[in-house]
Amino acid sequence: MNFGIRLIQSADNIAVANIIRVVMPEFGAGGAGFAIHDREVDDMHTAYTSPRTAYYVCEADGKIIGGGGIGPLAGGDADYCELKKMYFLPEARGLGLGQKALDACLQAAKAKGYRYCYLETFNSMRLAMKLYEKAGFKKIDGPLGNTGHFACDRFYLLSL
Repeated sequence: MNFGIRLIQSADNIAVANIIRVVMPEFGAGGAGFAIHDREVDDMHTAYTSPRTAYYVCEADGKIIGGGGIGPLAGGDADYCELKKMYFLPEARGLGLGQKALDACLQAAKAKGYRYCYLETFNSMRLAMKLYEKAGFKKIDGPLGNTGHFACDRFYLLSL
């Protein structure tokens, strides 16, 4: 299989929205207060081509199988970005693509002038939390900013 990672294109919107809508409920994160209901899900390309944003898709033999991005932390200080919408289909897991997407996101965050990267997740996403902790993210006691994701119950911060 040939794997790749690249910036999102408008033609990727349907595939990325589908991944988000398939993966989140798999982990019990389909209800109110989760990112699955964010308006940007249907047009990720537009949402992540504005200044200080980036979204990367991961492909296997040309099929999008996951992705992740960064953007300003809503309601947060300008020095803070948020790691957002990082989800992978089951067949994409365990291949190192999460690490590649995370690395690309953190490089983009630094290049765009952020000093901190925040993320919020849910207790059932254990493998994702291991990835974040391995990358140096530290658990924090509560949410930052105003993301609207009130159902998330795990919060992390990384100094870039």
